[in-house]
Amino acid sequence: MRATVMYKAGEVRIENVPDTRVINPTDALVRVTRACICGSDLWPYKAMEPSENGVVMGHEAIGVVEDVGKDVRKVKRGDFVIMPFAWSDGTCEFCAKGLQTSCVQGGFFGNDEVAGAQAEAVRVPLADGTLFALPVGKDDALMPSLLTLSDVMGTGHHAAVSAKVAPGNIVAVVGDGAVGLCGVIAARRLGAEQIIMLGHHRDRITLAEEFGATDVVKERGAEAIERVLEMTGGLGAHSVLECVGLEQSTTTALSIVRPGGAVGRVGVPQDTKIPLGDESFYKNVHLAGGPAPVRAYIEELLPDVLEGKIEPGRVFDRTTNLDGVPEGYRAMNDREALKVMIEF
Repeated sequence: MRATVMYKAGEVRIENVPDTRVINPTDALVRVTRACICGSDLWPYKAMEPSENGVVMGHEAIGVVEDVGKDVRKVKRGDFVIMPFAWSDGTCEFCAKGLQTSCVQGGFFGNDEVAGAQAEAVRVPLADGTLFALPVGKDDALMPSLLTLSDVMGTGHHAAVSAKVAPGNIVAVVGDGAVGLCGVIAARRLGAEQIIMLGHHRDRITLAEEFGATDVVKERGAEAIERVLEMTGGLGAHSVLECVGLEQSTTTALSIVRPGGAVGRVGVPQDTKIPLGDESFYKNVHLAGGPAPVRAYIEELLPDVLEGKIEPGRVFDRTTNLDGVPEGYRAMNDREALKVMIEF
């Protein structure tokens, strides 16, 4: 089969790799119909050390179940499914609490342990706990929005939940990537009164406003902090969604949250230390977040997607086939594309 293989920073190839197959009795084999490139895929694209064998990339997909192991009970051949970016058993203590990304038996797609989904097919461990069967067919017009439930919409929602967004809140979103834009959707959906988007890409800002952002701050660093504080009477936002993962974005988030407020961190951290430790301590800031348990959120978000109440699929501004994936990486890395969808 054909798959996307990353060998080092900046080197992505489409290659023939061994056909994926069911290995364990709890596995499912999913033929991928749509996948995408994630902003977090750009971190190894910028910094991955050379690898002799490479890594099959991708952790967001929807597709059709083609085979299942003998112990799979809930998922069957022919099901059209969402594949969340983490696999989980659905039964451990953490899964029972809706924290599938901490499953004691689970893990993540797109590494040496489990190959990724920017490929014609993907093996899904612990299929019964991981996959979510959809009530629509693979050619439904809602496919782009349904695909976002595998990661970015669920991650934006996790940021909002972690930041304790509630009706009447002032919310600030740090980062105008796909997750940040989905965070705007989530904040509006949860009843935020004012949503301040911090970003500077014109097309993304336009989309943020269409999703529900009420204000835009284009400045960065100290100027952005000053601007948000001005807009909030010097108090700061009740809830801040940190959707980037860099030291500067985290500093901004912790600087603009008001005392007693909350920051939801979902940007994959690129620094080992959290800045402003003393300041956030004395402000009694609630700091939460992490890899989003998107499997836990699908049932809640799916009805709004099916009814057209939210349209997170609009974050895809470029569509390609598998051959176009290397160019898709380049385009996203160079900020020529927001998020690239792959059709098979």
